[in-house]
Amino acid sequence: MLRRCLALLPAVALLAGCSASRFVPDGSWMLDDVSVESDTKELHPGQFEPYVRQKGNAKWFSLLKLPLGVYSLAGSDTTKWLNRTLRNIGEAPVLFDSAQAERTCADLAEVMRGMGYVKGTADYAVEHGRKKKVDVVYTLHPGPRYHVDSIACDIQDEAIAALLDSLGYSPQRIRPGRPFVVSELDAEREHVTDLLNNNGYFNFHKDFITFSADTLSGSTGVDLTLSLHKYLRGGDTEESPHRRYTIGDVTFSASGGDEKIPLRRGVLWENTLIEPGRPYDAEALQKTYNRFGRLQIVKYTNIKFSERPDSNVLDCNIGISTNKINSISFQPEGTNTAGDLGAAASLTYENRNIFRGAETFSVKLRGAFEAITGLEGYQNQDYEEYSLEARLTFPRFLVPFLSREYRRRSTAVSELSASYNMQNRPEFHRRVFTAAWRYRWNDNSGRRSYKFDLLDLNYIYMPWISSTFRENYLDDVSNRNSILRYNYEDLFIMKLGFGMSFNNGNDAFKLNVETAGNLLNGVSHAMKGKRNSLGQYTLFNIAFAQYVKGDFDYTHVFNIDRNNNVAFHFGLGIAYPYGNSSILPFEKRYFSGGANSVRGWSVRGLGPGSFKGTDGAIDFINQTGDLKLDLSLELRSFLFWKVYGAVFIDAGNIWTLRAYDEQPGGQFKFDEFYKQIAVAYGLGIRFNFDFFILRFDFGMKAVNPAYDSKEEHYPVFHPDFSRDFAFHFAVGLPF
Repeated sequence: MLRRCLALLPAVALLAGCSASRFVPDGSWMLDDVSVESDTKELHPGQFEPYVRQKGNAKWFSLLKLPLGVYSLAGSDTTKWLNRTLRNIGEAPVLFDSAQAERTCADLAEVMRGMGYVKGTADYAVEHGRKKKVDVVYTLHPGPRYHVDSIACDIQDEAIAALLDSLGYSPQRIRPGRPFVVSELDAEREHVTDLLNNNGYFNFHKDFITFSADTLSGSTGVDLTLSLHKYLRGGDTEESPHRRYTIGDVTFSASGGDEKIPLRRGVLWENTLIEPGRPYDAEALQKTYNRFGRLQIVKYTNIKFSERPDSNVLDCNIGISTNKINSISFQPEGTNTAGDLGAAASLTYENRNIFRGAETFSVKLRGAFEAITGLEGYQNQDYEEYSLEARLTFPRFLVPFLSREYRRRSTAVSELSASYNMQNRPEFHRRVFTAAWRYRWNDNSGRRSYKFDLLDLNYIYMPWISSTFRENYLDDVSNRNSILRYNYEDLFIMKLGFGMSFNNGNDAFKLNVETAGNLLNGVSHAMKGKRNSLGQYTLFNIAFAQYVKGDFDYTHVFNIDRNNNVAFHFGLGIAYPYGNSSILPFEKRYFSGGANSVRGWSVRGLGPGSFKGTDGAIDFINQTGDLKLDLSLELRSFLFWKVYGAVFIDAGNIWTLRAYDEQPGGQFKFDEFYKQIAVAYGLGIRFNFDFFILRFDFGMKAVNPAYDSKEEHYPVFHPDFSRDFAFHFAVGLPF
């Protein structure tokens, strides 16, 4: 089926070349292809393509003009519903416009001049083809590139000249020997403007700064002069020095119909970086907006400055409008666990200002139910889950010994949480209690975020295990599945963790490191604590886990054109149990396959290594590991409306660091692991509704490391839809 769909795409695209010409009026030409060339190797033509005003019809995956092909299927009678629909879904032929081509040449020349190619020009050539088609080739003629020879500063305001000198100012973006780039001149103007705005000059803007450039005949050197002019008020004829303002009174007021601000005065000042007696600071103003904007109790903030008559003093008023303090929300949801359908619902109460300091307190009650199929020998066939979670968030660092000034200037969140989860399955009942104290904060750029789990406690309790499950898997001498038994014992986890993430639009990475049990193991060893029959130290007669775990994810997006890009993803995770543990807790183990991993396999259906599951009832335990590798390459293309398509190749697997009898072939070995990397390929359909993305991925196995025959090993050459196909539905992109 997948191959049939792929075969249809070129056939539809072929219609674009065969019948699109009938929609081109006589005397007009359809723009088939556009390219940009340069007569010098110094310029890369690709960077100029965004400035081309008119381009050919959109290509799916940069190859096929499917929208044009769909449009070509429509008849000329627009009164018919089918013809109107095909035209709306498709894309009409782009008709070549010589006026747009002339404007493009002017734009390209302007861009080159801005890059230092002062004498740069551009022209275009039209290549006529068959069936009323033309190709347009734009050629760049940059000429010699001009460079900065010298730069001088003419600061006509003495007070500003003294301030810039005290700040150690010198031009940063324009230096002798560098190319003469117009955008860098403008960036230098903005840099000087920011310096002055952050040091009291409330009314200063970059139009007071100009550049003059001198060149010598026959030379490509440019002598620059930065001039900073005095203040000239509208209607005045004489210039005067710029005013440097100091902050006077800072007041707070309720706005938006609120009677009063429901926040403690200390909290208002804690989030205000505008300080009386100090020079006006535009950066402090923006940070104040950001600080109040992150408080959930605050709806919006309006900060106004007023000049005192005949003085250089600014009074500041901060108007704050607040949200409702209390709210209750209800959220139903559907669930699908390995084909078992069910429903869940949650009820959440939230107080956004519980201590009048913008602290957020929430309580969430959730219940879930699923009808389990395929189980034999158990009385009950249902899965029930109930959970209660409480969370208290403080919009500040709650750490002893930190100075008030540091806490005031940081943008951290401190969080205390606790939850209790009850899971009742036909095979067993499970109880999980968690408690945590965490910190989260961002850097000034907003691109990096950090989190630190100072304390994270997990207590896992198994109050009941059915006799059938115990006899078949836990007490069966012939089974001897140590991983399985370990995950159905009471367990205590006390961990410490740190995480960092970065995202600038094209590059994103995440790094997480955590460790557990070290403090407890050290204390137990020092105090010569008791050990259980397996030689493990215990806390309240419960063995505690000890391990270290690290995860790294990296994604880069290569933009091809306005409708297509390629996303590359690399993920690596490794966890090692030691000391008090020889096996990782189930919640900390890795699995492969599923919507965000190697998509030719269902979730938890791949690995470890070349291991092939034999008992579906417990394979979800055995198909886990201590090390995970993920590699993906995905071509994403805009199709029409809100629909996007994707073609992907995934590779990866999981492995164990130790050898376990119940996972033959699962241990990581340097001389074998590359032979055990699974490969999958497939197609994806995504509906981008801006606020969320619905994703449907259709994956096929290409290389299967767990095989009994050659056909199973290389399904890319011997595809079996019933054996090798996996469908995934998810919300959001895979990476």
